[in-house]
Amino acid sequence: MLDAKSLEIMAKREALKGVRVLDITRIIYGPWAANLLAVMGAEVIHVEIPGPGDLLIRAVSPGGVFPRGMSPGMMCCNSNKYYLAVDMHKEEGLRIIKELAAQSDIIMENFKPGTFDRWGIGYRQLKEINPDIIYVSMQGFGNWGPYWTRPSYDAYAQGITGLAEITGFPDGLAVKAQTWIGDFLSGTLAAFFTLAALRHRNRTGEGQFIDLSQAEVLMRAMDWTWLYQSITGEGRKRTGNWDPAVVPSLIARTRDGFVAIGAFPEEEFQGLCRAMGREELFQEFRDVEKRQKEYERVYRPIDEWAAGKTTQEILDLSREYGFAAAPVNNSETIHKSPHFNARKMVWKFLDPLWGDLAYPRPWHLSETPGRVRWSIRPVGFDNEHVMIRILGYTEGEVEELYEKGVLGKWDKNFPATAPPQDWDGRKGLFY
Repeated sequence: MLDAKSLEIMAKREALKGVRVLDITRIIYGPWAANLLAVMGAEVIHVEIPGPGDLLIRAVSPGGVFPRGMSPGMMCCNSNKYYLAVDMHKEEGLRIIKELAAQSDIIMENFKPGTFDRWGIGYRQLKEINPDIIYVSMQGFGNWGPYWTRPSYDAYAQGITGLAEITGFPDGLAVKAQTWIGDFLSGTLAAFFTLAALRHRNRTGEGQFIDLSQAEVLMRAMDWTWLYQSITGEGRKRTGNWDPAVVPSLIARTRDGFVAIGAFPEEEFQGLCRAMGREELFQEFRDVEKRQKEYERVYRPIDEWAAGKTTQEILDLSREYGFAAAPVNNSETIHKSPHFNARKMVWKFLDPLWGDLAYPRPWHLSETPGRVRWSIRPVGFDNEHVMIRILGYTEGEVEELYEKGVLGKWDKNFPATAPPQDWDGRKGLFY
């Protein structure tokens, strides 16, 4: 049962209602871009191969555990979509894709560069069918250049862009971020540029081709790294939990956990030093430039001080002395947080197939707030809806496509592709 705030959100308009997206993407990068459009109201048709579907992500689950038969890897970036399972290796399967492209506003794909051109469904071919189509190609290294044929995955991208090289402690290994930052950040920018192209088309009637490189997105996200390199000729070094530019800004170990501390403005730095009983530290490093040049001498006493306090003691001192401090939360504390629950950032709802679920919802638009209506669906779950209601096929024609193997559904031997074991054959079939 939705509470009053959730009901209010569900009653609001959807910003992208009436926009149709043909989502032929895999793994995380592309699906997340389409997911962002779906939660804002776009009708997104997610295409997979019959049987295993997108096995590269449906098979992904931490520790090999699939709660309720779901893949956490897939459910994090595929909500609100309609699931079509069509074999694009067959000519009739490609015909279905072309028919959908003719009726879509946006096409998103992140297959190996050149694949869709060979299949006859690249931008140049589909532009002949739908001249104002917005075609979003999301690749590791773009659609041209010496690396254009290389595949890319999140860890690969973090490595080749140098992000991993500047992450970690000076005397330790280069560190890969645990979250799939390369996929989610790149997918977010893909959605942003798609909306920019949609705005351009609404004004001019012109569609366009969007060529997005995951590597280039990650490099742009590395704040001052490349500008500093170009000006000084010096590379960025690993500094662990110490920020060498905004000093002090760190994560420190406490007696019972970890705490994040920020005190860059002069008055906050003074407050931190007073809380530490180290007024002389403030006098010596009152000048911001000196703090930056000798940041190690600033951070070491803060680390030593924090190690002798509990996290709560530091939080209490931060309120008393006026510097920023926060506990290093985990997913459980955030899931139960009264703040994030009140703001519906933790969006709790009853999924029509899977029961009670919670999704992060970090957007708050007053008139078109967006919402999660359902999570992932089984492979081919919406075949009939897409083929009959959208494309106008008859039930007999759809049955013939099943017989030919052009259309298909889930693999009963692999739960992450199929409905719940107790599915009654009807639950969840709403549009």
